[in-house]
Amino acid sequence: MPMTQAMLETASQHPQRPAIVGAEGRLTYGELIDDSARLFAAIDGLHAAQSRPPVPAPETRGIPITAMSVGSAYQTARFIAGLAGFRAVSATIDPRWPLDHRVDVILSTGIGVVITDAEDLAPALQERDWTGTVVGLDEFLALLETLPSARRTQPSAAQAPHEQSSAALEPPTVRDGDEAFLMLFSSGTTSNPKAFLKTRRQYRENAAVSTAHLEPFPGVATLAPGPVSYSLTLYAVIECMVTGGSVHVADAFDALALARRVEAEHITRVVAVPAFVKALTDAARRDHDRFGSLDLVVTGGANLPASIRDGLAAILPTVRLISYYGAAEIGFIGDSRAGDGTLISVYDGIGASIRDDSGAEVPAGDLGTLWIRAAACSDGYLAGTTDEVLVGSDGWATVHDQGRLVDGQLELVGRAGDIAVTGGHKVALTEVERAFDGFPRLTAVCAVAVPDASLGSAVALVVEGEAAPGVARDGGGASAEVGGASTEAGRAAAGAAGGATKEALRRHAERRLAPQFVPRRWYRVARLPRTVGGKIRREATAELVVDGKAERL
Repeated sequence: MPMTQAMLETASQHPQRPAIVGAEGRLTYGELIDDSARLFAAIDGLHAAQSRPPVPAPETRGIPITAMSVGSAYQTARFIAGLAGFRAVSATIDPRWPLDHRVDVILSTGIGVVITDAEDLAPALQERDWTGTVVGLDEFLALLETLPSARRTQPSAAQAPHEQSSAALEPPTVRDGDEAFLMLFSSGTTSNPKAFLKTRRQYRENAAVSTAHLEPFPGVATLAPGPVSYSLTLYAVIECMVTGGSVHVADAFDALALARRVEAEHITRVVAVPAFVKALTDAARRDHDRFGSLDLVVTGGANLPASIRDGLAAILPTVRLISYYGAAEIGFIGDSRAGDGTLISVYDGIGASIRDDSGAEVPAGDLGTLWIRAAACSDGYLAGTTDEVLVGSDGWATVHDQGRLVDGQLELVGRAGDIAVTGGHKVALTEVERAFDGFPRLTAVCAVAVPDASLGSAVALVVEGEAAPGVARDGGGASAEVGGASTEAGRAAAGAAGGATKEALRRHAERRLAPQFVPRRWYRVARLPRTVGGKIRREATAELVVDGKAERL
């Protein structure tokens, strides 16, 4: 069912059912429909008032683009749901992106209006001669309050463009399936973001897969913490609107605060990143009774650490955990419901193919690039942001994930940069990392490939942890003599403080990995580089090693 149709029907049949709930407020379905008319009228007026509006990317077919770049998950979810029933393309830009990335995507995609709570964006856009409109979040919310809650008669010709737009409040309607309505971005932390569009039909196809497998049923209360600029959180908002469910959003992953919301709002379903699932487990260990209503946890991303699944099962044995795999550009692809999420069952109707660099399919069990055929897939990246190809001439798409097909199931090993060639062997660095899941007192690890004179490249493991008190590092990053202790003794002490010595790590690896997968070098850093979303940045970690900024164990 189209998202807007579901919202209208739920508003008619269950007007008091919560639609969007956050720390700053809550909207019932009845209020959401009313609110959406005001929201579009305000945004339409802002576009109409521009004397020289930016030209939207041609892929939108002339539909103006409006972006929300704020820290509030509630206001962003309200914005996305509110614009869904109108001729509008909406986008969410993470305010934590580097400033130049935010500016570049606005300029390269033709975004015309930006609502933001960041003070640095407007002057930076002005310096680049952008002709659109920046509106502060507080200013925009005040504007909404001035608009009526019911449709008015048509305005007179004497009224200003903004007055005309805000006086004629049209209700949301079901739009044509080929119309673009959402712009998303593939990245934004370490490289220039690539933008792509979702048409309404593509999102309907995506929602059909989600509702068939991930249980966002009508009336279900779903907690989806985290920025709505994350595709995982954004998908959760939309799938709840599609089914007439209630989505509860939060700006941060505060497990203890969210535990209170689970109890107070009778949350039965949580959609969150793996790191939050672990935090939720820790919160349940402290206060088990608050989670009595919880039935299902859905998390995104492949290769879910088995320790996270086992930890949740030990504390909340009746709560089910589904780890799904998908790509924002393509949509939902499959899921895993046991073990470490390594083997993924591909959903019915989704095609999966493993190919080599020439595009030929590889034998079953061999490693290669994953190609997907799915009705929910976007048509391609916006030409103004990249020349990279998403969909091939045969209709199959790839985001360059690497994997293999094993007995009809998909085994993922990461992106192309997650594969190292050492001594003629292909080594999946994610598989090296998984071998250390559950290692005592080890918080996080990252496997990288480093230059090696004899092998071409060698596998190195970088562990996260502080050195022992009294152990310093020299300019090259190695432990130095302090208080008469030898360098080797200093290294051993540092290893113990970080939760692992080199010898213990090597023995552990040799018991669990094929010889070519066992790391040949071992390093430690106080904190591994991460994206704003908390993912470890492999390339940046490798640079620390090469530049001598990691401590050699």
